[in-house]
Amino acid sequence: MKTLSIGFVMILLALMAVGCCNTCTDDEAATGPSQTYTMEQFMKTVAVGGGSFNPDETKLLISSNSTGVFNVYVIDIATGEQTAITEGDDTTFGIGFFPEDERILFTRDQAGNELNHLYLRDVDGTVTDLTQGDETREQFSGWSYDLKSFFTTNNSRDPRFFDLYQWSVADLEPKLLYRNETGMTPAAISPDTRWLALSKTNTTNDSDLFVLDLLKRGGTPQLISEHEGDAAFSAMDFSHDGLSLYYTTNIDGEFESLKRYGLADAAHENVFATDWDVSYVSFSRNDTFRVIGTNEDGYTKVAITRTATGETLDLPPLPEGTVKSVGFSRSENKVRLYVSSDTMPSNLFVVDLEANEVKQLTNTLTAEIKSEDLVASSVERFTARDGMTIPGPLFKPLGAGSDNKVPVLVWVHGGPGGQSRAGYSGEKQFLLNHGYGIFAVNNRGSSGYGKTFFAADDGKHGREPLWDCIDAKEYLKTLDWVDSERIGIIGGSYGGYMTLAALAFEPEEFNVGVDLFGVSNWVRTLKSIPPYWESFREALYREIGNPETDEQFLYDTSPVFHGDKITKPLLVFQGANDPRVIQAESDDMVAAIKANGGIVEYVIFEDEGHGFTKNDNRIEGWNTLLTFLDTYLKGVDPAEESAG
Repeated sequence: MKTLSIGFVMILLALMAVGCCNTCTDDEAATGPSQTYTMEQFMKTVAVGGGSFNPDETKLLISSNSTGVFNVYVIDIATGEQTAITEGDDTTFGIGFFPEDERILFTRDQAGNELNHLYLRDVDGTVTDLTQGDETREQFSGWSYDLKSFFTTNNSRDPRFFDLYQWSVADLEPKLLYRNETGMTPAAISPDTRWLALSKTNTTNDSDLFVLDLLKRGGTPQLISEHEGDAAFSAMDFSHDGLSLYYTTNIDGEFESLKRYGLADAAHENVFATDWDVSYVSFSRNDTFRVIGTNEDGYTKVAITRTATGETLDLPPLPEGTVKSVGFSRSENKVRLYVSSDTMPSNLFVVDLEANEVKQLTNTLTAEIKSEDLVASSVERFTARDGMTIPGPLFKPLGAGSDNKVPVLVWVHGGPGGQSRAGYSGEKQFLLNHGYGIFAVNNRGSSGYGKTFFAADDGKHGREPLWDCIDAKEYLKTLDWVDSERIGIIGGSYGGYMTLAALAFEPEEFNVGVDLFGVSNWVRTLKSIPPYWESFREALYREIGNPETDEQFLYDTSPVFHGDKITKPLLVFQGANDPRVIQAESDDMVAAIKANGGIVEYVIFEDEGHGFTKNDNRIEGWNTLLTFLDTYLKGVDPAEESAG
């Protein structure tokens, strides 16, 4: 793998697959699920990811949470049999087999603190922590083309910046390749290990791309992305011959297109463009195949072509759904990928290109849940108060209709620049199965809809993006299956902030709020960001506000200082080890609400960080959440329901 990556990156590549959600007739809508399921049942569905081929291409290294916590497994391609390689309570992800033997690299943090270390598992089962320093964060960044070394970045020398190291497979000794003194990010390295691509974040909407000749000791990175105005540049991969760098940019318009930069002549060439973002580009080992993923309205479409001719590679039939995490074996004769949809959890497939055969290696949906009881979304749009069009996936529960109106949650993604997209979510399906609709609104500032839309929230948090959520509620009230008197708001991380902001700044709009690991105090958050975020500190300041110069604005838009205005019931989840939103933020938020006699429930997870990684905690959390919603949104007395 020539492109530098962090562990295994789940690349969303998709086929458009949308079930009927809002086009079904009243008779069809009247048919509810065959039964209701517990969160425990939903958590029996297994999440899997990754997939590194072993040297003889008979096995894959994957990560699975089949025990409730992600650990590393080897799966036999012929039989599908899985063998556990790691065990424990800390989230662990597989990276890959060594090129010539079955030693294994994997990564793990400690109780959600995000300080991932790199580990070696020898063939005899011995495990060695290769990362030096308890506070070091280390990221695997790919194998060299000659397979004699691999690359990592870590911040052991300076906690603010990530240096690039090359590790010899023979002696596992790291050699410093690039000393990062300016906060650039190593992004890709050429097959001959001569050229290094570096990115520099200026703002969330503007970045630069550099190349550095590693053969010239003391050389200076060369800017290759000269531009005026805001434009984003992202390195994808070097060509097999080492003569070109492929990158994406929106310099020519609203959306990211694929371009190629010639290292010899410094010429830029257009390669591929569409009316949506090119979100992912990769090549097989010898550039025989090229994979391009485009983000089309929250669905990623994948195109695999023969690089030399542009001819489409026709794969054997796969289940309808989203294709993600496409990876070729070293021989280029096999490709592994995952397929999923709103109603189908990710399953691993291996395609034998010589035999033109496909084999499904996992069946992750628990047998206790019927797939026909799951709900597919449809992408819907509404017009915000200022005329901007706001999209998002809308989930209509089975059985909802004009004669059976249901409560609905406005679901806000993280970010700020994230995007709610199609795909299986046990948490969403749990709520849908229990009669709650969901509108996963992509408020202004979300990615995937062009750079103007993406920049539309800069310096406006707590205002215009929040108004989009309120306008989403007004849109929901026009649907005949929505109980317009029972609409809540829920979100995680930045979405948690949006929940708190809604209840603090627009206290009469939503009936309830659920804050999952959300920001309550921008002043504190921006002053306490982890040191390894230094390279995009200024970008955060431009996006949200500078705590030194914009303190009054941040005070005005931080819900913790306005807890006395929150009158609607609120549920707060917090990870004790969260390095992004520290526990003190939620402590203070809850205290401010209680001081004014507000209704707030607070759950702290001692072994979690910024979000859930353990199924036992998910079960506890979402059972608590369902009871909270039943009590304060549906108005059901839990004692009476239990007795009934």
